[in-house]
Amino acid sequence: MTAVHPGDQLRPAVAAMRSQLRETRRHFHRYPELSWEEYRTQRAILDRLASIQDVDDVRPLARTGATALVRGSQPGPCVLWRADIDALPIPEESGLPFASENPGVMHACGHDAHIAIALGLVELLAAERESLAGSVRFVFQPAEEAEGGARACIDEGILEDPCVESAFGLHISADVPLGAINVAPGPFFAAPTGFTLEIAGTGGHAAAPHQGVDAVVVAAHCITALQTVVSRSLNPVETAVLTVGTVQAGYRHNVMAGSATLTGTVRTYREDVLQQMLRRTQEVVAGVCSAFGAEYEFSHLTGCPALVNDESMTSLVLGEATTFFGHRNIYGAPSMGAEDMSEFLRARPGCYFWLGARNEAQGIAGRHHDPGFVIDEDALPLGVEFGARVIHAALEHHASR
Repeated sequence: MTAVHPGDQLRPAVAAMRSQLRETRRHFHRYPELSWEEYRTQRAILDRLASIQDVDDVRPLARTGATALVRGSQPGPCVLWRADIDALPIPEESGLPFASENPGVMHACGHDAHIAIALGLVELLAAERESLAGSVRFVFQPAEEAEGGARACIDEGILEDPCVESAFGLHISADVPLGAINVAPGPFFAAPTGFTLEIAGTGGHAAAPHQGVDAVVVAAHCITALQTVVSRSLNPVETAVLTVGTVQAGYRHNVMAGSATLTGTVRTYREDVLQQMLRRTQEVVAGVCSAFGAEYEFSHLTGCPALVNDESMTSLVLGEATTFFGHRNIYGAPSMGAEDMSEFLRARPGCYFWLGARNEAQGIAGRHHDPGFVIDEDALPLGVEFGARVIHAALEHHASR
């Protein structure tokens, strides 16, 4: 599927923002900050919000986040637009002239673009207040990558005063081509469950492996056996992922490791599937460790819930997307990634979607969470234009009920 660039549908005010959006995104890209450390980012956002005329309730939120309210000239409902603002502990290798100046920290998932788009939306809607019937609550959320940021915003009452009817947001995508969108109703992002497996064997000299229980060998067999949990224990019509992400063991080449620690993640859409995955994982680990004479401890912690797009709100987004992007440029592929936007969508009906920013013709085909992550910045004005259309449509939908 090849996307058609819908840039000729941009309203003049958005087209005029192209350079500003690009510079805004590059500023935040140059100065990334980790979850709960977004102090410079917060100050820059608050300063920018305060400089935009007719924007109310500009204030810090959830320690290192920010919020603002755009009130239309006509009374009506309130919808929420959310943008996450934190970066990742990844050393940048993009080669961009505006690469990170914070060593070991990078916007490798596009949150810098989310900030730029949201600020563009604030400016656009504030300037178009006369045509806005209702209000828009903007949330610049901290700590999406570490989780907890969305919950902190909600706990501070951001969905009240005025009461939010529905919530929306987007995630820039390095997988979806420029000029396309990926959105679907129902489960769209998975619930992440992190796990830790500690294996206790018996150390010793590498030249006498028969005298101990090699935790490295046990760990290797556990990793291999765990690959069958999804493929051989789960109904094929269900969806789940189990990945071992880290392995730590041993001291040096001639010492047999007496212990090993594995960490990983389980991704699911449904609670019953998660429980089945966890139960089977522990059964497999117990069997492998018993066979080798090793002991083990298994622990897990579930983060944010699965992100579920409301059917009605997604239908609204799809309607706008058909007009703006064209039906040939609408994907409907859920992700096993995790997003704590799910907290907002559990509290209010809404829709979260991927906005295409891949352009293979220009060599822009990176991967999320990769040191070389890049996007096509032409996606920024598309995000502002389409976001504004979704917001107006949502306000009209709620007002008509």
